[in-house]
Amino acid sequence: MLKFVFWALLGANGVLLAYGQGLLGQPGDGAREPARLKNQLAPERMQQLTPTQARQAAAAASAAPAPQAEVAALLPEPAPAPAPAPVSRDLVACVQAGPFSTADARRFEARVARLGLTPRQSRIEMPYQEVTSRLVYLPPNGGREGAQRRVAELRERGVTNFFIMQNDTSPLRYAISLGVFKSDGTAQKLVADLQRQGVRGVRILPRGPQVTRAGYQYRQIDAAERDRLTGIADDYNGVDLTRCS
Repeated sequence: MLKFVFWALLGANGVLLAYGQGLLGQPGDGAREPARLKNQLAPERMQQLTPTQARQAAAAASAAPAPQAEVAALLPEPAPAPAPAPVSRDLVACVQAGPFSTADARRFEARVARLGLTPRQSRIEMPYQEVTSRLVYLPPNGGREGAQRRVAELRERGVTNFFIMQNDTSPLRYAISLGVFKSDGTAQKLVADLQRQGVRGVRILPRGPQVTRAGYQYRQIDAAERDRLTGIADDYNGVDLTRCS
């Protein structure tokens, strides 16, 4: 039995040796390296590289830029652009214009409407004194005795048109009235005449009933808008632009 196994293995090795030497035909249907080279397309264009040339070719391949699509896939997505920061403005909390007569109020509203401020505009009533006369006077100083001294000084300077105001409830008690006038120009002329006569401290007091007139408030406006409002308000007599709460 052992002899049979020995000769069987020896025969199998002989067959393998013959197959490897090509004595039994092309192995693997032409799969050996010389056969594969013969079956290549355009084998005359192939050349064998030296080790140095092979390393240089590998380095060049690794350094070649990747296609644009592959590069884009490798790069991280760009962060979204930050939203622009809001421009801060120095806002004025509240300004107030007035008082206006009825006719001036209509004209003022029409001019302000061109500035686009109507949504931030509110109309109010403001106290106003209707001036019907002007009192030219010397304010009280030293009570009754002080008034009598001033009267003596006026007589020395040739002033004869005056009287002492003695109303118990008036803040002008013991003031000296020098005349009452309807126009401001006439009152100012008397003051100038008295100053030339050496009388000092003469004042003019507008008098008349307290009424209300139209006014306007504007909220949350910037400095430029306030300046434009000021320019418009300056065109009206007796109108001021002030801060409000």
